[in-house]
Amino acid sequence: MIYGLFFGDSITYGEYDGVFGGWVDILKRYALQQFHEGNNELILFNLGIGGETTEGLLKRMPYELAARNSAEGNIVFIGYGANDLAIRNGVSMVNPVQFRSNMIKAIQHAKQYTNDIYLVSILPVSREIDGVKTATGKLRTNEEVLVYNRILKDLAVENSLHYIDFYAAFLGDKEILLSGDGVHPNEKGYGIMAETAIPIIEKYL
Repeated sequence: MIYGLFFGDSITYGEYDGVFGGWVDILKRYALQQFHEGNNELILFNLGIGGETTEGLLKRMPYELAARNSAEGNIVFIGYGANDLAIRNGVSMVNPVQFRSNMIKAIQHAKQYTNDIYLVSILPVSREIDGVKTATGKLRTNEEVLVYNRILKDLAVENSLHYIDFYAAFLGDKEILLSGDGVHPNEKGYGIMAETAIPIIEKYL
């Protein structure tokens, strides 16, 4: 029995998807179905918390990992940045230098349990909210998305980790894959994310 742990924010949690519950829940149902059909058992845990940054991740990650450690193997997915890069009251919630430092610590935590670590890219934001302060008081720009994604890509290369490029999967069709708030995917967007990630989990089934 292998455990898959998905750390992240509301996009990991599946917010704005009232149909399928988001990409991680689609993967969870797929893994359960595969086990029912005679494949290996892969237990997926959705550990997404809406609004969380890497600061929050570091407070809970050691405990979450210890509580869900399978002797047969673990896979860890880390999907952060959409909140870290948001600007509130003129400053980034977590600036790029601190984001990189926090992600390095998160990777070190994960490496105590597995070498199968996947860094998840940040999604582009829609034209309507690019550089616009939203109702939550946060401002995001696609320019910053690129900066933080570059950090994630570089860390994946430096640490021999996997990088899941949801950004590229969304870029051409983002206006139809994002929900009305311009940040979260809609059901279709989450479906694209699940389609991109299914081949990854199939390796463990």
